[in-house]
Amino acid sequence: MDAPATAGFVDLHMHSTASDGSRAPTDVVRAAKDAGLIAIALTDHDSVAGLPEAQAAGRELGVRIVNGVELSAVEGEAETHLLGLHLRDVLVIERELGGLRDMRERRGQQIVHKLVALGVQVTFEDVLAQAGGGAVGRPHVARALVADGWATDVRDAFDRYLGAGKPAFVAKDQLGMADAIAMIHAAGGLAVLAHPGPAGTRERLAALAALGMDGVEVKHPGHSPNDTARLNTLALQLGPVVSGGPAWHGAADGPRTIGMMHVPQEWLARQDALLAGVARTPVV
Repeated sequence: MDAPATAGFVDLHMHSTASDGSRAPTDVVRAAKDAGLIAIALTDHDSVAGLPEAQAAGRELGVRIVNGVELSAVEGEAETHLLGLHLRDVLVIERELGGLRDMRERRGQQIVHKLVALGVQVTFEDVLAQAGGGAVGRPHVARALVADGWATDVRDAFDRYLGAGKPAFVAKDQLGMADAIAMIHAAGGLAVLAHPGPAGTRERLAALAALGMDGVEVKHPGHSPNDTARLNTLALQLGPVVSGGPAWHGAADGPRTIGMMHVPQEWLARQDALLAGVARTPVV
């Protein structure tokens, strides 16, 4: 297990160029150091490729790196994001994630085919260049459209081509929540429901706990003050481990900035205790 944190704040939801972030893992860790954070979790979408580089940078800069990932799964008909934190056996989850990355690449190719049929001259090579070796996602297609002059910005690309119901939209194969939780547990990690917002009800948390979920993200920039207060109260009442972070993708200034959530080191300590078996209490 990583060395325990000593003081200060942590961010337990961060992205790098290993998925759809704009900064390399080393630069993410350097930004964390500059922001005064003592620990971060690198949680790239369906990828753990950035973790070795982040760990090396963390050792050099004195920032604890929690091995993480953010999985996209389905819960009923809705897409749900699930954080895997404290992954012990990264190779186990890497094998599982290989299939998801292949799915993302096939989806990216299908989106490009649709765009070309619409007369938009973008290539899959353009998309791969934007991904920079990371897991391919719609944001990379959007950036390729912007770079090639087919959209004014990423939001325009989604509004005109890539969003649900738009002419180049392609639905992705989905990972079930039970399988996503099992994948994280197989790697020795904690499964934490990401940014549930107003949908983070007592009934929903209990249902996910029955599938093995370990905790809930309480602090997130997408949460209203009421969401944060309610989720924190539910966590105190029901016993899940709490977590939080900005889901930072590398922006130098707003609306999401590194360190903005002021996640206390105590929350990381609770996760360490849960992993050690001191308080592995599910949400009930």
